[in-house]
Amino acid sequence: MQIKQMLFWLMSLLISGTLTSMMTSCSDDDSDSGSYGVGTITGVITDDYNAPLGDVQVTVNGTDQKTSTNANGEYTLENVPISKTILTFEKNDYQTISVTVTPKSYTSQRALVNASMEYAAAHIRGTVLDAKRGNVPMKGVKVSISDALSTVTGDDGTYTIDNLPLKSYTVTFSYDGYETVTRTIGIDGFTEGTANIDVTMGARQILPHKTLDDLLNCDLWAFSEIRGGRNAENYPHWDWSTDFMATLDFYGQWEEQNEGTTLQIKNDAASQANPANLNQFDSYVFGRKHITEDNKIMTIQCRTHNSTADDPAVWGVQVVDMSQANPTAVKLGENRTLAQENYASEVFDLSDYVGKDIVIAIGLYRARTGDYYKQLVLRRLAFNNKAVPEGDWGWLSGTPINNELSSWALTREMVRSAMPLNVYHFSGISPQSGNRDNYGAAYHAWRDVQHIGALWSFVPLHKDTEPFAGEGFVMKTNGGGTAVSLTEPQAYFYAKFNIQDGHNHLALRCRNFSGNATYVKLAAIDDNMNVKYIQPSATSTAASWGNADHGCFWFVHENGGSGSPESYALFDFDLSQFNGKDVTLVLGVFKGTDNGDENKLCIYSVDLN
Repeated sequence: MQIKQMLFWLMSLLISGTLTSMMTSCSDDDSDSGSYGVGTITGVITDDYNAPLGDVQVTVNGTDQKTSTNANGEYTLENVPISKTILTFEKNDYQTISVTVTPKSYTSQRALVNASMEYAAAHIRGTVLDAKRGNVPMKGVKVSISDALSTVTGDDGTYTIDNLPLKSYTVTFSYDGYETVTRTIGIDGFTEGTANIDVTMGARQILPHKTLDDLLNCDLWAFSEIRGGRNAENYPHWDWSTDFMATLDFYGQWEEQNEGTTLQIKNDAASQANPANLNQFDSYVFGRKHITEDNKIMTIQCRTHNSTADDPAVWGVQVVDMSQANPTAVKLGENRTLAQENYASEVFDLSDYVGKDIVIAIGLYRARTGDYYKQLVLRRLAFNNKAVPEGDWGWLSGTPINNELSSWALTREMVRSAMPLNVYHFSGISPQSGNRDNYGAAYHAWRDVQHIGALWSFVPLHKDTEPFAGEGFVMKTNGGGTAVSLTEPQAYFYAKFNIQDGHNHLALRCRNFSGNATYVKLAAIDDNMNVKYIQPSATSTAASWGNADHGCFWFVHENGGSGSPESYALFDFDLSQFNGKDVTLVLGVFKGTDNGDENKLCIYSVDLN
């Protein structure tokens, strides 16, 4: 009997152990905590600009396995357990990042783990002076770049904000009893990781709430035409997706409307107590422009809302001559009145300022106190050597650059009068999405990221654009049936630069879609109207690409997204032959083949480095 009980007890243990083993082997822990032998992890580490990053320490967490990247940003880790592991990437002055690797990351015992590390040792520093007290250093000014990150100036008026990623910032300076001052600094404002922003608070205001400091740092109105509004007077020249006036700088109240970019009288309860003032703008738009014989006539195509012949909108233009020792705002002629729903062509002669840099402000005046609301709708700001006739929605008149470019709507006057830009990095990624209903705020947000649509001039010669594609700004061609041409672009951007060492290579990071070839051309035009087409260098990358006729090149490359800049095609253009010259660069997309579809150039970024 005892033997039977013992055998029963042994059988129970065996069955229990088997069940326990079966339960353990069937448990689901995503199969990542177990090991599947060893494998090799390789990858490339890049910086913010997708440049290879050497001397990055790569560590397998919890082990003594580590290596470093070479000068090409490449690393290799061998004999890594194929299990759920964490890789950590570290380098002085860069934000440390970690990446989780699981067995599913491996193919044939090899895993590819690329990463991008953000520079995080930038500094913003400077000195704040008190204009009310003879420009002495100003202590206790709050200097902030966000709600969570701020400092105050010391006894000597200096401040420093450290450990910042290298990107664009808006810096706010505030002190009780003083007008708050804001400054925007782009990536190009940093030299060897440091940006200096000196500010004078309490200074004399030249325009409402704008001091000399503000005007010295204001936007460039670098080109001959600025368009606003959503309606299509003459598509695609005029269309919500091609009109970028909402990227300008405004003071007061404004909004983007179907009819144009609209200045409005501030008319809330507090503002209704403001006195009438026909010398100081209530709301205005402003920017700095260099005046030449080619652009001395300014035409403002505009209309009004909320105005009648008996109660018109009162508005005008003020000019600040920045060459004066003590610049002041001067009215350009007398105040004007307008009360019509048809567009007027209002003409202003800037001949007195030829050869000078001036700040131009266009604004509305509050004509009386109390409940008073007017709207001035701006459809086009045009700068040429002659006025734009009323009702003319075509391209600006002028002299063709040469016979081949005669149909480009880019004239000698436009090229000569374009102002060289003083920034060299441009994004194609929108920080805020949008559509026809809310694009005004989205376009205005382009200012924060040095967006190409805000800083270059876009010319939709035959086709509109897709400004909010997730992968970047899209220039495109018309679809099937469109005439094929490698000499006349469908659309293009242009901007002028002073080419110099450090800024004589253009890097275009881009992609396309649908497996169809996109045809692109980069033209360089000097102020003597010499035109050269620049082919990509042999180091350029794309899934496939090649040179084409008439200075074009074609490419097919369908990789790249806002979170994976390294996946875009990268085209390099050597501009060193233009060192020391001002050159207008024209980047256009062409209908190279009729494949029955639109062909697209999707721009992630453009850099001159």
